[in-house]
Amino acid sequence: MTAPILLPIDVPTGEIAVRGPFDLCAASLYLAGFGPAARPDAASEPGVLRLAFPVDGVWTHAGAAIRQRSPGTVEVEVSAPVDLAARVMGQVSRMLSLDVDASGLPDIDLRDSVAARLRAAHPGLRPVLFSSPYEAACWSVLSQGMRFTTAIRRRRVLAERHGAIIDVGEYQVVSFPAPAVLAELASEDGLADFRVARLRSVAQATADGRLDPAELRALPIPDALAHLRAIPGIGAFSAEQILLRGAGHPDLFPRADGRLHEAMRDEYGLPATTPASELIPLADDWRPYRSWIALLFRATLDAVPPDPDAASSAEEVVTGSAAL
Repeated sequence: MTAPILLPIDVPTGEIAVRGPFDLCAASLYLAGFGPAARPDAASEPGVLRLAFPVDGVWTHAGAAIRQRSPGTVEVEVSAPVDLAARVMGQVSRMLSLDVDASGLPDIDLRDSVAARLRAAHPGLRPVLFSSPYEAACWSVLSQGMRFTTAIRRRRVLAERHGAIIDVGEYQVVSFPAPAVLAELASEDGLADFRVARLRSVAQATADGRLDPAELRALPIPDALAHLRAIPGIGAFSAEQILLRGAGHPDLFPRADGRLHEAMRDEYGLPATTPASELIPLADDWRPYRSWIALLFRATLDAVPPDPDAASSAEEVVTGSAAL
């Protein structure tokens, strides 16, 4: 199946107020190096970030062209039916972590010199999320027990075959498949049957309302993680990553993220044998942005080399410089 090209029905424009430090260019650069997003082009057009995704709840495919007009304002040009504009704006706000008031973020610098140094190295960078907990959960299923670069290719192919291509301001951007499509996926070349079954489980959980981002963030963290682990194929690490990078919880310290813990030991000059339990108190100085500071420890670790196969495929699917 080849993703259909969907043209915008209307193109409304809205603004998102930015509270605290934010740099759209930093977000674009991060997205370009974040392999699971399959967006090596994300920073290729200075000043503009184009996104495409299924809209939360209704799962109609939509797009958005984002520009930062001033330090305190982000402009969003929506490529979707006009009645979905408010939903798209809200989703973009969450994806770029603009739904969180970050005016207190500089206070962390006074409490933790390591966090201050990391923030200075990545000025204006906030977490850039998957489009939804649903997409984050699908990535967890695709990446478990699979080489990282292979998982990136499988995710890209899945989107190209079963998603949609959205026309976003003269560019065409690939949107991840809607849950209803993956719920009916019987098989997929390159994916084992158990992995396809887990994708169907994630899609069904989404249809049942179990991956609603607002509800996940409203739950106490232990309850939200237990709720996510009840989905087949979602373990402790995946549950944390879905809550962090799908729902956008701003204040979760990942207890199952070994790479983060290793990076923290290096940055704080701690012995390699320091247990994770002794790292947790260090993160108390990051409140209420523990998720955000944790991202800065992993910002370099998460970057992956460009995939030549992805670039070749993008040339076939994409007009212009934007591809998901």
